[in-house]
Amino acid sequence: MNPAPSEPRRTAGGSPLVRGRFARLVDEARRRPLLRRVALTPAVSRPGYWAVSGLALVWGSLLGGFHVRRRGGVLVCAGLPRWAFGRGGTTIGAVYLTHANTGRAVLEHEAVHRAQWRYYGLAFIPLYLAAGRDARRNRFEIEAGLDRGGYR
Repeated sequence: MNPAPSEPRRTAGGSPLVRGRFARLVDEARRRPLLRRVALTPAVSRPGYWAVSGLALVWGSLLGGFHVRRRGGVLVCAGLPRWAFGRGGTTIGAVYLTHANTGRAVLEHEAVHRAQWRYYGLAFIPLYLAAGRDARRNRFEIEAGLDRGGYR
């Protein structure tokens, strides 16, 4: 007999057990070098990068009134409603979605996320989620530069 369900446990990053599930998935992939090599091969990762970039570009163009320009190594879709992205902005693939957060330092930070998306492809989604919501502990945010990204 199973015990009664309890409140969701919290992880170090502050998110519910979902983070733990992604962390376990990532740990399992680490134990399988062939899977890791195949998933990170450009022939596998790049199509995912291109697909999410295309979807983000459509999303950002439609919601931002087609205010798209290339800056700092990313395609910037500005003028979006604040509910259409996370925090001050979100990079999905090669596209940075924001309302107006387009300073030089932020775009340098987002260009690193673009490179992460390009390298990992769709695998970036579970990897980022497994890294946790606390930016100060998330290896992808640390690599992109916490100060440049506005994390203090």
